[in-house]
Amino acid sequence: MTLRNEKILVVEDDTQIRNFICYALKQDGFQVETAGTAQNALSTLVSEPIDLMLLDLGLPDFDGMEVITKVRSWSELPIIVVSARDQDKEKALALDNGADDYLTKPFSATELMARIRVALRHLYKAGSHTEQKEAHVGDLSIDFEKRLVHLNGSEIHVTPLEYNLLALFFKNIGKVLTTQYILREIYGIGYGTDTQALRALMAGLRRKIEKSPAKPRYILTEIGVGYRLTDE
Repeated sequence: MTLRNEKILVVEDDTQIRNFICYALKQDGFQVETAGTAQNALSTLVSEPIDLMLLDLGLPDFDGMEVITKVRSWSELPIIVVSARDQDKEKALALDNGADDYLTKPFSATELMARIRVALRHLYKAGSHTEQKEAHVGDLSIDFEKRLVHLNGSEIHVTPLEYNLLALFFKNIGKVLTTQYILREIYGIGYGTDTQALRALMAGLRRKIEKSPAKPRYILTEIGVGYRLTDE
């Protein structure tokens, strides 16, 4: 076990699940704080230096969705929802409200740690430089200054909309972006909820960056929710 500096707040009212998560976190070297209610969670966040929050939605005092909204009003703290609610609509709502990821119970300790590492890497990248010039995932890279995309070292031609879409993913590596969020960012807040244009745009981009568009390596589909640029 390697001792880490990161402190994680586990917000979970089920004692058995909370103990399982805390044990897994401590085995991986994380420092841990716990809360069994939404109010205790919020009190801990304003009094303790917390690096990431694992949040159950079904809390006894008020819904975890409200916690996400309240925290997002003053903090960019990474939030990973850990919930038994597995409906796509619930996942999309949590992510749209500001959660960084969504893990459905039951889950393994291995998957939990992987999600946490992705969220923390995203946090550190965002804080390490105010305006990133370049970014890459595997053999795919983007130059934000020149608005260029390279695959395996060679420049590939993308349309302005395809570039904007890919840039949005690169600025949120590893994070699930809901369909509605992408629509707002790419087409504007007045566009509406029609996803046909986005599906066509995604298909065109995948044909250019994926060896096998039907089995994508880079931009993964989160069924019923949105898309994620893999963090590999």
